Amino acid sequence: MRRRRRLWIVLLAVLCFLAAADTIYWYVAERNLDAGFSAWLVERRADGWTATTQPPVREGWPLAATLTVPQVYLKGGDLDIPGGLTWSADRLTLRVRLWRPGLLEVVAQGEQKLRLAGGPEIPYTADRLHIAIPLQAGAPPQSADVTALHLRADVPTRGDATSALTVSVLGLHLAFQQAVKSAEPALAFLLHAEQVRLPTAPTWPLGPQIERLTVEGNLAGPVPNARTLAERVGAWRDGDGTLELQRFALIWGPLDLTASARLSLDTQLQPMGTGSVRAVGYGETLDALAAHGAISKSSALAAKAVLSLLAHNPEDGGPPDVEVPLTLQYRTLSMRQVPLVRLPELDWP
Repeated sequence: MRRRRRLWIVLLAVLCFLAAADTIYWYVAERNLDAGFSAWLVERRADGWTATTQPPVREGWPLAATLTVPQVYLKGGDLDIPGGLTWSADRLTLRVRLWRPGLLEVVAQGEQKLRLAGGPEIPYTADRLHIAIPLQAGAPPQSADVTALHLRADVPTRGDATSALTVSVLGLHLAFQQAVKSAEPALAFLLHAEQVRLPTAPTWPLGPQIERLTVEGNLAGPVPNARTLAERVGAWRDGDGTLELQRFALIWGPLDLTASARLSLDTQLQPMGTGSVRAVGYGETLDALAAHGAISKSSALAAKAVLSLLAHNPEDGGPPDVEVPLTLQYRTLSMRQVPLVRLPELDWP
């Protein structure tokens, strides 16, 4: 009987010790999380952002240090984004699970609103909108992963009308390098989206739904600080800055396309570069683009004639595919010296 009693006392003492240790660990992690978020707000304001929130609420014990921040509002970023951006959310939850102290989870909840430059405000919601950021002591984050499920945004169309843009699955991986030299990647990215339902207006030549979109690449070269975005972009170009699209894959209506490209900026700060594209369903795609006025009928006929000569017909009887080089120069996208479309001029503030 005494031995059993001693065993219960030992077990109770161990449980009390574990509970006390967990409480202290949670308190320290919670305090660090609160201090880190407060420091981040101070840094944003020092960079010229407007950043406001309601008082955060500490919670999550015993399994995680959790900070719930109501009514988050951010506005700024003019030097990085033409015209800046404005973003707000009903709630922002920051969480560090006690068994994974090196990973910060950020979850946006409720209705959120996004405004780019002077454009209209776009409200959106998602069943899940989650950001995972690995943490390193004494160093800024070097990567981030964004996941969204059943994203829905109300996009303005004509007048005061709106139409829904929905994305079933969206994933984005970002990897940053703080100090880079010429030709070194400063930012690597991988974007993947599935079942993108486009707004009802305007009419889309290839149909209202993109089945799959993947974009993978990197931005190379240092991006110096400057007074204006145009000066920053010019300095990036002068430092041999390049944008490399290692993989672009798109399934949209009749078009199944994969491409790669290497882009930079010309003396007028307009995109220029070379690439290659492999396409299945190119004939139907060109016909649809011409029918909707996206390209001229003469350009469509010329492109189809050239592509037909270069097309490969699979032995299994599948649809023909073609792989051709592309060039972008003086805002004109050409295929084997056949102009396809002239792009609008980029106006850097």
